[in-house]
Amino acid sequence: MTERTSPIVDVAVGILYDEQGRVLMARRPEGKPYAGWWEFPGGKVESGESVHAALARELREEVGVDIAASGSWLVREHVYPHAHVRLHFRRARVAADAPHPREGQTLRWTRVSEPDVEPILPATVPLLRWLALPDRYAISHAAVLGVPRFLERLERALAGGLRLVQLREPALAAESFDTLFEATLRCCRAHGASLLVNSAHPATYWSRADGVHWRADDLRAGLAAPPGLAWQAASCHDAAELHRAADAGVDWAVLGPVNATDSHPGAPGIGWSRFSVLAAKSRIPVFALGGVTGADAERAFLAGAHGLAMIRGAFEG
Repeated sequence: MTERTSPIVDVAVGILYDEQGRVLMARRPEGKPYAGWWEFPGGKVESGESVHAALARELREEVGVDIAASGSWLVREHVYPHAHVRLHFRRARVAADAPHPREGQTLRWTRVSEPDVEPILPATVPLLRWLALPDRYAISHAAVLGVPRFLERLERALAGGLRLVQLREPALAAESFDTLFEATLRCCRAHGASLLVNSAHPATYWSRADGVHWRADDLRAGLAAPPGLAWQAASCHDAAELHRAADAGVDWAVLGPVNATDSHPGAPGIGWSRFSVLAAKSRIPVFALGGVTGADAERAFLAGAHGLAMIRGAFEG
């Protein structure tokens, strides 16, 4: 007997941020499947409609908000008892007093790190952890700056709000790296920041930190992470690698280089247009890497980047 499968329904979902960084959630009204459950607002993509156009229409109809622009974030599929949906999550910024319910639903602004609504739709729950990720991912370059100077700049960046760091120093001798790791871990712990260690370094460091950042070669070879890691990230350069990273259970990817970089002279980078195309199909959050600075934050947001991954740009000054 042939198994019956439901057609996939494409749905545009809006993650709306207010000035305080809170996100808007809606409680489904009576008469709809999962009545009383909380979700991000949105609705079905009609035939011939772009995802952004569908989202803009649904937000206008459901919560009375007009959005001029939105940035893709990621795409996930979920099978409910009543439907198989492909959820296209897009992000936009609106004023806190702009939304108002038009379909009998309850609306609430909440912080993704501590959501004060329940129950939350099953397809939404896993995303809250990703949405709470910082939008800056700093990658070390102590071998270039020198360890003392790097640690000074790291401390300054952490004091300024940096909360996500990757330690990647393949050029350092083992003893020097061990000393650097201990100092970096102390700094990150003191500021409540998460520290990942690049897979070029022994797994004993990954476990003592908060996780591992995989190289693209690791994706091709297959991953073997020890249990208990809080986070896994990966370096990607194309759609195939983003797909492998998602299949492997990686939490986020860095994609690039977007622009030309000093480390790859003569290489132009993939550019923001290509980055946007690749990020729009990703099942996991994507950080933009390569020749980017803090000044690129809004451009990256609209191109579908969760945030910026930076080496020199994270520790300038």
